[in-house]
Amino acid sequence: MERRRNYIYPDKDSLAAAFVCEFVSTEKAHSTEGRPLHIALSGGSTPQAIFRLLAEQTTREDWLNVHLYWGDERCVPPDHPESNYGSAREALLEPLGLNKDQSHRIRGEEKALGEAARYGDLLQEQLPMENGFPVFDWIWLGLGTDGHTVSIFPHQIELWTAGSPCIVSSHPETAQSRISITGGVINVAKRVSFIASGHEKATVIKEIFFNEGRHMEYPAFYVNPASGKLEWYLDQNAAKLL
Repeated sequence: MERRRNYIYPDKDSLAAAFVCEFVSTEKAHSTEGRPLHIALSGGSTPQAIFRLLAEQTTREDWLNVHLYWGDERCVPPDHPESNYGSAREALLEPLGLNKDQSHRIRGEEKALGEAARYGDLLQEQLPMENGFPVFDWIWLGLGTDGHTVSIFPHQIELWTAGSPCIVSSHPETAQSRISITGGVINVAKRVSFIASGHEKATVIKEIFFNEGRHMEYPAFYVNPASGKLEWYLDQNAAKLL
């Protein structure tokens, strides 16, 4: 098993630029081998910066063998400002003119439990299976200041080990419903990349890296893909305590 790889950049812009280069390299490798590339996207401000840069530096032809999914979604319509899909559509999908059949969104406007089941079924239809879970080629993850990732929060950490691909969770402060993939999906992925920036993430990152403090309460601590391919893309502020 490979060791975790950490990549630290001076600021969010240079992190985004490096991640875009990594995407281009990965996509070319899959395209050359004639393999589709199935990616689960993350929400958040740093992925948004990556989306905008991808839209500037790649073309529609670069994405012909790419299929996009979402690791989690708020239970809001796609035109809502909090929609992860809506943000990606505006920054990436529409500027590149990607085909609609290349993006597989979580329908946040539908009833949560039914949509979680539908999306789990979709993932099982679209992706190969391993240990009962659908296998992504690459999952992009964000990190909350409370140690959450996707939409699994510390107060519902038992959802990490749910036996289904997708679950319904609730935000600890707003009680907003979310639909999220589970730890089983994340940990069978071929590759997982955390993307995090900002000094407010530094403490939780330090605790996860060094098994300190409240690390066992953080869902992000349990990201441990069997492939061994776990990466952390950080800016200097997020990594300042390492």
